Amino acid sequence: MSHDSNQSHHRRYNLTLQFISQSIQPPASILDLGSRNPFSGILEENGFSVQNTDFDLDKNPENLQKYKTEIVTAFEIFEHLLNPLSVLEHLQADRLFASVPLDLWFAAAYRNPDDPWDSHFHEFEDWQFDWLLEHAGWKIIRRKKWTNPVKKIGIRPLFRLITPRWYIVEAVKNS
Repeated sequence: MSHDSNQSHHRRYNLTLQFISQSIQPPASILDLGSRNPFSGILEENGFSVQNTDFDLDKNPENLQKYKTEIVTAFEIFEHLLNPLSVLEHLQADRLFASVPLDLWFAAAYRNPDDPWDSHFHEFEDWQFDWLLEHAGWKIIRRKKWTNPVKKIGIRPLFRLITPRWYIVEAVKNS
């Protein structure tokens, strides 16, 4: 991983932790969708109790019904799924924190040709993600966007400096 990539992850992790810490405090228990990742560890280092899912969310979203929890996190998960609606509908939680990469008009969707699991099926516009959550029975109560600046010279780095790349929301289940 490049130095710029490490700085980008560090910045995104800090902003994500700041966002969720405005609403929940340790030792809250969190179901973090997807396999264990570096941010799961950061949450634990900050006093949260974290459990990750260990199954294919696209093929078995009904498995989420066995996890009864107050808080679910899904950071950079939904863009990898073919059917995020089904996952959102099966969540058994009161509160959701989720972030997605936003569609960048000046760059193609992320794709890793060496790893099909590390590719984006969706890159959302904010209104699309809002609509998906609303359709799945979630009400957004807070949202934030941030950019992904890189330390390079050029037109795309300039666009990355001023164009929001990440979108995070806090949502509650509609009654």
